[in-house]
Amino acid sequence: MDLLFAMVVPAILAGVALYGVGKRVDVYGALLQGAGEGLEVLLRIVPALIALMTAVYMLRSSGALGLAAQALAPLLDRVGVPGELLPLMLVRPISGSAALGVGAELMEAYGPDSYLGRVAAVMLGCTETTFYTVAVYFGAVGVSRTRYAIPAALCADLTGFLAAAWAVRLWFGAE
Repeated sequence: MDLLFAMVVPAILAGVALYGVGKRVDVYGALLQGAGEGLEVLLRIVPALIALMTAVYMLRSSGALGLAAQALAPLLDRVGVPGELLPLMLVRPISGSAALGVGAELMEAYGPDSYLGRVAAVMLGCTETTFYTVAVYFGAVGVSRTRYAIPAALCADLTGFLAAAWAVRLWFGAE
């Protein structure tokens, strides 16, 4: 059975190549053309990604994220989200790798099976790196005005954060 699953991807690739050959398509030429287009997309989105990652690093290193977390903690406590999770909530829409780092720090400090560890894990799983996604996907197709996309996505992230805390409290209880 393991051999069957190990052969699925190679079989699909071989099947697509054979289908292309059967249709008299230059499969190798199409592969090279697709790779070239992929590099063009990469060249369009790399500057936005570099700027985004630099901004995240600067905010985190300067302590600005920590100050924002302290300012917003009382509001979160009122809606049932522990204030310790605020750095994760602030970083997640900006950078997935930074959010994983914050999540790992939370789990190291409080434990993965603690209420905070579970909420952090669910938050990481049910929210998106909004600005990264907008930079990559909108940049890939040349969209420069995002108008309602970013506010709508941030509202969805906020909903995901709140739902994560409430769902973990419902299923596991609070500590």
